[in-house]
Amino acid sequence: MKKLSVFLFLCTIISNAQTPCTNGFAGSYPCEGYDLLAHITATEMGSTGGNDSWGWTDPQDGKEYAIVGLRNGTAFIDISTPSAPVYLGKLPTATGAATARDIKTYNNYAFVVSDNNGSHGMQIFDLTRLRNVANPPETFTMDAHYTDFNNAHNLAINEATGYAYALRTNLFGGGAHFINIQDPLNPINEGGVSGVFTHDAQIVIYNGPDTDYSGREILFSYNGFDQDVTIVDVTDKGNPQFISTFNYSSSEHAHQGWLTEDQTYIIMGDESDELNLGIDTRTIIVDITDLDNPAESFTYTGPTAATDHNGYVKGDTYYLASYNAGMRAIDISNISSGTLVETGFFDVYPANNSSGFNGAWSVYPYFESGNIVISALGNNGGFFLVSENILGTSSFYEENQVTLAPNPANDLVTLTIPGNSTLLAVHIYDNVGRLVMKSANATTLDISALRSGLYMVKVETNLGTQTQRLLKQ
Repeated sequence: MKKLSVFLFLCTIISNAQTPCTNGFAGSYPCEGYDLLAHITATEMGSTGGNDSWGWTDPQDGKEYAIVGLRNGTAFIDISTPSAPVYLGKLPTATGAATARDIKTYNNYAFVVSDNNGSHGMQIFDLTRLRNVANPPETFTMDAHYTDFNNAHNLAINEATGYAYALRTNLFGGGAHFINIQDPLNPINEGGVSGVFTHDAQIVIYNGPDTDYSGREILFSYNGFDQDVTIVDVTDKGNPQFISTFNYSSSEHAHQGWLTEDQTYIIMGDESDELNLGIDTRTIIVDITDLDNPAESFTYTGPTAATDHNGYVKGDTYYLASYNAGMRAIDISNISSGTLVETGFFDVYPANNSSGFNGAWSVYPYFESGNIVISALGNNGGFFLVSENILGTSSFYEENQVTLAPNPANDLVTLTIPGNSTLLAVHIYDNVGRLVMKSANATTLDISALRSGLYMVKVETNLGTQTQRLLKQ
C-alpha cells in the first residue's frame, strides 16, 4: 500500500510539473504528440513580443539554455529543469526596438543582430556568464560590439569554419557580409558577396552527392522578392564564386530553407504565397544532387492555411514554425519518394490557423534532451518549451504492450517488447521531464545510479512509441 501511495503521489507531481497533450489540447493550446513543459510570456520578460530563438548547451556541465529574441533585446533562459525554467535576464538591444532580431552561437558566445534601422551592428555575449547569475533576472551588457554594418535582418554562422554571415545589411548591396569570428571578441571584416539580396541563408562544408564541390564552403542564399535561391562557393572569402540560381514555381517571397542531413535536398518556405495566392501552407523541396542545376522536386501542402516561417531539419524530422498554426513536426524519411507526413504539432496561437503573422516565429530542436524551444510573437508569445509526448498514447498499445519488470525496481529492469517489433531506442525521463538515461537498443536497463522516484520510460520501436512509468525504489 505504501508503494502505491508513493507511486500515485509522484504521478501527481509529474502531472503538475507540465501540461500533457490530452485529447488534442495542452491547457488552452491545440496539440498533437507534444507536451507543454513551460511558457514565459514576452510581457514577463519586459517586452511586447518575441521573434527568433536559438539554444546553447554548456560544455562544462551539459546544462541547456534557450536564447530568445525580443523586440527590445535578447533573453537567456536556463531550461536545465524543463518544467521550471529560470529567466536569467536580458541583453538590451543596442539601438531601438525591432520586429526582427536574430541570434546564433559559436564557441560559447552568442551573436545578435537586429533589423532596427539604427546602427545596431552585431552584439557579442559570453554565454559562460550564465553559469553564475546571482539575482535573476539581470540586465546584461555585451562583451563586444561589431559595428562595420548598421542593421541586419538575419545572421548565419558556420561553426565548422568560425565565420558569421550578416544578411541584408547596408553593405554589399544587401548580400552576405563575411565576418571572421574565430576569436569571438575580436571579429574581422573579410568582405562579402554582392549580386544577391539575401534574406536568410545556411552555410555548410559541403559533403553531399555533387563531388565537384566536396569539402567546399557553400552558401545557400534565400533572397526574398529577388532571385529565389542562389548557391555560392564562399571558400575563398576574397573571391566568392556563384554556382547557380534557382527559381521555383509561383514564387512570392523566398524566405528560408534548410538542407537535409545528407545534403541532397533543400526544404524551404515562401513567406507570402499562402497570403497572396490563397493556398494552404506550402513547403518547396529542391533537389540539389547537382549544385550547378538545382531543380524543384515537389511541394508539400500542410493541413492549414497558415503562413510558414523558419524551419529546421533534425534527423528525419523537419520542424517548421508556421506562424498561426504553431510548430509542425514533419516526417521527411521518405523525401526521396516525394512523401512528407506531418506527425505532430504544438499550436501557440489558438485563435486561428489562417494566413498572417501571429504565433510561432521560430523553433530550435537541437537540444540533446529532445526538448524544443518555440519563440512567438505578441505579449502572450515569447518562450514556449515543448517535448515529444512522453506521457502520450499510441494506437498499437493494447495489442503490442511494452512491459518493464520488475516494477518497482532497485537496479536492473528487463524490457519486453512484442515479438513482431524491433527496438530502436529507450529514453528515461525524470519527474520534471529531464532526460536522465538513454540506450540505443538495450533490453536490460541498469537504473542503480538513479535516485528513488518516478521515471517515464519512452520506448521507440519500428511500430511506434510507447511510454511506461517506472518506480525506482
